Amino acid sequence: MPAPEISPGAPCWIDLMTSDIAKARQFYGELFGWEYETGDEEKYGGYTTARKNGKMVAGLMQKDESQAGMPDMWSTYLRSDDAEATAAAVTANGGQVYMPPMDVPEQGHMAVFGDASGAAVGVWQPREMRGYEVVAEPGAAAWHELQSKDYDAAVKFYQDVFGWETDVMSDTPDFRYTTLGAGDAAKAGIMDASGFLPAEVPSNWQVYFNVENTDASIEKAVALGATVLDGPADSPFGRVAALADPTGATFRIID
Repeated sequence: MPAPEISPGAPCWIDLMTSDIAKARQFYGELFGWEYETGDEEKYGGYTTARKNGKMVAGLMQKDESQAGMPDMWSTYLRSDDAEATAAAVTANGGQVYMPPMDVPEQGHMAVFGDASGAAVGVWQPREMRGYEVVAEPGAAAWHELQSKDYDAAVKFYQDVFGWETDVMSDTPDFRYTTLGAGDAAKAGIMDASGFLPAEVPSNWQVYFNVENTDASIEKAVALGATVLDGPADSPFGRVAALADPTGATFRIID
């Protein structure tokens, strides 16, 4: 499959902040068939790039002492053509700047923001590194979903800040869901999670990885130290399960 065409505002990259990068590399390597390349320590802080069949799919980074109290987590990055302008738009529309735009030598600019519903989201302004090179294939990201405790504010935020052209997939009391794009062309979703996220869990982005067989992948993940949080369950889009990796970072799989 050719590299995905990523429009401004759409998901373009994912990475994992982990408390044990050796354990993470082993877990995802065995589960998804990833191979790794570690960047220059001085330039990139040892940032590790994961590849599937030679194509970039994700990044992994060891947490430092200043991040010791933060949970291990996967992050979704949205493409921006101007990270500084995006930062200004974030603050003007009820969001927060968690990490201001910073230069990643030769590769691009990155930043981390809090959206209007309190979810952390990354931004990537590309130079040489354009983003992930494969999607919706086994071992690669298949979907990105914001589970928001303030659904209306979140939808408006992504429309205003990132220029999302949205489509309402469902608007029933039990299931409210809006997508970036419509139908098969949709690239991400926002779910009203106010009815099920615990009080201590903030709004958050979830990454779905494509697998060939959800049940077989669950069995393998558990043998490697993962925990099943939800599912497996059939959906109109495939069989889905939510997992936590051996150090607690949550992700989803779908076949």
